[in-house]
Amino acid sequence: MIPAQFDYVAPTTVAEALTALAEAGDEGKVLAGGQSLLPILRMRLNSPEKVIDLGRIAELREITDDGDSIVIGAMATHDTVLRDASVAQHAALLTRTLAEVADPQVRHRGTVGGALVHADPAGDIGAAALALDASFVIAGQGGATRTVPASEFFVDLFESAVGEDELLTQIRVPKHTGWGAHYEKFVRVVHQWAIVAVAATVRVEGGTIAEARVGLTNMGSTPLRATTVEQALVGKPATDEAVREAAVAAAEGTNPPSDLNGDADYRKHLATVLTRRAVLAAAGGAA
Repeated sequence: MIPAQFDYVAPTTVAEALTALAEAGDEGKVLAGGQSLLPILRMRLNSPEKVIDLGRIAELREITDDGDSIVIGAMATHDTVLRDASVAQHAALLTRTLAEVADPQVRHRGTVGGALVHADPAGDIGAAALALDASFVIAGQGGATRTVPASEFFVDLFESAVGEDELLTQIRVPKHTGWGAHYEKFVRVVHQWAIVAVAATVRVEGGTIAEARVGLTNMGSTPLRATTVEQALVGKPATDEAVREAAVAAAEGTNPPSDLNGDADYRKHLATVLTRRAVLAAAGGAA
C-alpha cells in the first residue's frame, strides 16, 4: 500500500527537532531508522500529518567514552554500535546482542535508540540495556533534559518513558570491562523476533561468579531482569551444575505471552534453559 500524504521535515539539531515535534502535536511522528514506522505508514495503520526525520542530526550518531560509561547517540545504527571497538571492550553484552538483531540490511538502517523507544518486548536490545544498567538521556521542550534508568524506561507494551513532546538523545552504558557476555536467542526461523531470549553478563574471579546480570526478552510486556537468578549466581562456581540450579528461577515473576510460537508455560521452560546456556557461555568468556 501507499502511505497517506504527510509533511516531511529533516531538522539538523535536537532543538529544531523538538520544535517541529511541538508544532505537530499529536499529528507528528518521529522517524529514526524507520524499521518500525515505515511498515506502519505503508499499511496505513497510522497516518500522521508530519514526519520528523532525525537522520540529519549528526550529534545523535556519535559514540563516545566519558570515562565511566560508553555514551551512544540514539541515532547510531545497530551496525555502527556492533562494530565499535569501545563498545566491544567495555559493553560486550551489547555487541553480542546486536549481532543477533535481524539481518545485515536491518542492522545498517535500524537505530539503537529507535528500537529502544519502540519498546517491543520481543526486541533484542532492551534486555541487554537492562542487564547493563544503562540509563537514557531524554531531551524535552525548552532545553530541559532528564536521565532515566533502564529499570524505569520500559513502561509497558510498546510504551517507554519518552513523552510525546520529547526525544531520546543518548544511551549511557556503564563500563563492564572484563565481564563475559552472551545473548542466547531462540527462534523457529532465522531473523525472526525472539520467542524467548536471554542476555547475560558475568564477572568471574578465580572460577567463581562474583557478579551477574541477566535480562529476559519476550517474557512479559517489557524486558525483564532475572534478579533471583542474579542473586543465586553470586559466589557460586561457574559450573554447569551450579548455574543450572540458579537458572531454575529464571521465569520467576514473569508473565510471558501465549501465541502461535508457544504458550506461556513453554516460554517459562525455555527461559530456564536459555538462561543456563547464556550464563555458562558468558562465564566461559570471562574466564
